[in-house]
Formats: sequence, C-alpha cells, structure tokens
Amino acid sequence: MSDLTFGADLFSEFDRLQRQMASLLGGFPFSIRSGRFGAFPQVNIGSTDDSIEIVAFAPGLDPASLDVSIDKGLLTISGERKPVYPDKPGDDTRAYAQERFSGSFRRVIELPQHADPDKVTAQYTNGCLSVSMGKRETSKPKAITVQ
Repeated sequence: MSDLTFGADLFSEFDRLQRQMASLLGGFPFSIRSGRFGAFPQVNIGSTDDSIEIVAFAPGLDPASLDVSIDKGLLTISGERKPVYPDKPGDDTRAYAQERFSGSFRRVIELPQHADPDKVTAQYTNGCLSVSMGKRETSKPKAITVQ
C-alpha cells in the first residue's frame, strides 16, 4: 500500500506543480534557441541568400506605437499594447479571466555578424511586423573561376 494521499482535485495540484516548476526553471523553451517563456512579441527568424527576415507577431498594435532600432548587433522591438477593455469611470466591471497581454514590452534579438544595419526595412501588416535586413556583400558566396 502507498502512503500517498491525493485531494479531491488532483488536476489542480498538477497545475500548481507545473507553475512552480516553470517559475523555478524560468519557463520551458520550445526549442534550444527559443527565448524566455511567454516572450512578447513572438518571432520567426529566417534568411535567404540576400537577407535576414524577422517576423514579429504583434496583433492589435498601432504601428506608430512600435519602436524598432538596431544598435551593436542587436535588434530591439519595443512599444506598448493597450488593454482591450479600458477602465471607465463609474464602471464596476471586474475581469475574472485575462489571457491577453497588455502593457509595455521590449524584445531584443541578437543579429548574425553578416547582417547589414544600413539595409533595413520594416513594415506592419495584419498584426505582423516584418523586418528585412540585407546581408553584407562580403558574406555572400562568390563563384571563383578556375583557370
């Protein structure tokens, strides 16, 4: 026989244990290269032969509220996401569940050495911030003719 006893709500105990482990370990990364758990905005990073492509998923933002900068090989995306239901004077509505993040955010992404900070474009469309950055000419492959 086991000396272990469980309360009536076993699943809430598992949920509590998972939250404790996540706070202890700083969250569970989805891949080796992923950042901290719950980082906002989430990003996809890829490259072509000529450019580095970064897509930040940030729906519901005013493009004018986004700040994008590059300094010392770091791309910084920052801004503020307003709450969906702003507080109204005299309103006694209380939220009992809130899953959407609101408030200030800042995301810093380390760029590869061959990124050219002088060749950058950024565009916000349908909730996605797309940043395209050219590669330095010296990093592109060159064909050498054998004589």
